[in-house]
Amino acid sequence: MSAVNEPRSAEEIARSAKSAFEASQLVSHDERIIALDAIRSALQENKARILDANRRDLEAAQKEVDAGRLSASLLKRLDLGKGDKWDSMLQGISDVAALPDPNGKVTYASELDDGLELYRVSCPIGVLLIIFESRPEVVVNIAALAVKSGNAAILKGGKESAQTALLLSQAIRSALSKTSLHEDYIQSVQTRDEVSSLLEMDKYIDLVIPRGSNSLVSSIQRDSRIAVMGHADGLCSVYLDQTAVLNKAIRVVVDSKTDYPAACNALETLLIHESLLPTVWPAVASALLSKEVELRCDLPSLSAINSLPSLTNHPHFSTHVVQSTEYDYKTEFLDHTLAVLTVPSLAAAINHINAHSSHHTDSIVTESAAAAQTFCRAVDSAGTFVNASTRFADGFRYGFGTEVGISTGRTHARGPVGLEGLVIYKYMLRSKGSEGHVAGEYGVGTDKKRFKHGSLPLDGGPFGNDATDA
Repeated sequence: MSAVNEPRSAEEIARSAKSAFEASQLVSHDERIIALDAIRSALQENKARILDANRRDLEAAQKEVDAGRLSASLLKRLDLGKGDKWDSMLQGISDVAALPDPNGKVTYASELDDGLELYRVSCPIGVLLIIFESRPEVVVNIAALAVKSGNAAILKGGKESAQTALLLSQAIRSALSKTSLHEDYIQSVQTRDEVSSLLEMDKYIDLVIPRGSNSLVSSIQRDSRIAVMGHADGLCSVYLDQTAVLNKAIRVVVDSKTDYPAACNALETLLIHESLLPTVWPAVASALLSKEVELRCDLPSLSAINSLPSLTNHPHFSTHVVQSTEYDYKTEFLDHTLAVLTVPSLAAAINHINAHSSHHTDSIVTESAAAAQTFCRAVDSAGTFVNASTRFADGFRYGFGTEVGISTGRTHARGPVGLEGLVIYKYMLRSKGSEGHVAGEYGVGTDKKRFKHGSLPLDGGPFGNDATDA
């Protein structure tokens, strides 16, 4: 890898990112794929060094957990060498490279008058400032999406992954320096002071994407003059409707909670229709206890299992079943802990979710098509699922290659934000008239021209087949 660059001010970083973005706009789609391949190769070549840095980060983070200064859930997200995480990270680059180019798509086309054509065409947003916690692979995920979508990016990870993120960033920049993209197309910063300065630089930075706690997102929204796309907590729910069948309920609930409890798309609140307390609920509770999930139950759900020998004799019952508090229904546990609430109706479940959730992802287990439709339309979340685990809420699983994060907002992009969420659009107007077109000739007077506003095919584009490859 290339040597570490000399320290630069936040303004120099932002200005160079803008310059790299502007210079990249004539870089072809094929050249961007070459850049992604170069990044993947550089990361693989430096795997040993990167994983060694990750081990050092893990050791330091474990000390912080032991001292009570860092949550265990963040520690779980930090390990880049666990399972197939490294290979999945590299596969994400290849998956993104294989996706269609999100830019240059015509989404609206109108012939305003003879020879005067208007097109709405997708294009990159600009320079992204992305602030995230813990997961070092986010550096690679975002770099891949930025290169493919045409956006430059400045990245700030959590201090707990600083050494890993630094080497990942260096490998990416070294790879870019050998391609048509400038190495400053992807940059990283290390300190909060740098972030504070960057949040003021709306002249150079076009969008801030924080992914982490609600407090992180709220503080950035409060402190920045730049548009913010929030990626906050994942307070996800599953509702067992009165028609829920046993095996389906167990599979969806257990997977939602235990597949990866530290993820933002993991289940945190289980809502149960009161009619299921003597039937489905005990079996679901037993399955969760077998996975060592702590159940924080309201009085009805607690009473329903408190006198059942099949449950009370469970080895984890005495230690893992407690009465809930109101606070539990507002908590993202990110661990083997689950809040349980009994509700009298579908409407009550929807009301609870809308009042308490983070509007991330919520699922219903039901055999009623009407209940499923009502739930999906009425629950105000980025993802509403039917008979499926909340863990499916993920850019990779959606076929996006990877994701910047999951947006819980209501503008521009919502849910897993992949390539489509990282482009905006511009309007292109083209006159084919021999003398051009001027606005003053149009109006409502007798001597004025009238607009036609006729539809044009979307596959034509403003330059048709006569455009040359820049």
